[in-house]
Amino acid sequence: MAKKKDKNGVKAVATNRKARHEYEILETFEAGIALTGTEVKSLRQAKANLNDAFARVDHGECILYEMHISPYDFGNRFNPDPKRERKLLLHKKEIRKIHAQIKEKGLTLIPLRVYFTRGIAKVELALAKGKKLYDKRDAMAKKDADRRIERAVKDFYR
Repeated sequence: MAKKKDKNGVKAVATNRKARHEYEILETFEAGIALTGTEVKSLRQAKANLNDAFARVDHGECILYEMHISPYDFGNRFNPDPKRERKLLLHKKEIRKIHAQIKEKGLTLIPLRVYFTRGIAKVELALAKGKKLYDKRDAMAKKDADRRIERAVKDFYR
């Protein structure tokens, strides 16, 4: 089931945990998603997957690809395709800014999480740069060292 609401009234539905490991996050954006009724009901049941999802700017519109929303159990024959392309709702100025950065710097646009805020489904998008293998190793080593330090401090004060 979906997670509980946090202190800001945001209820997380799906997160892309692998994204923070694979990419260096430079900037984030909040965007609405154009969904059908049964997709919203399925999202409320937390039946979404962002693992291979990415976004692109096509013809002045931001489109989300490969996001899987399972068909609603009590839906009818009009349930949409689970991996269909979904339009993201952003201001034209934001779309232009994202498009310029993607073309100029060779960045990619990935969804980090899907959540509900005030009853409306939103996606947190990130402009990201792919990490090299050695960057990933450095990040893992730093995380491991931090864990060891925390453990040592915790044991010291016992």
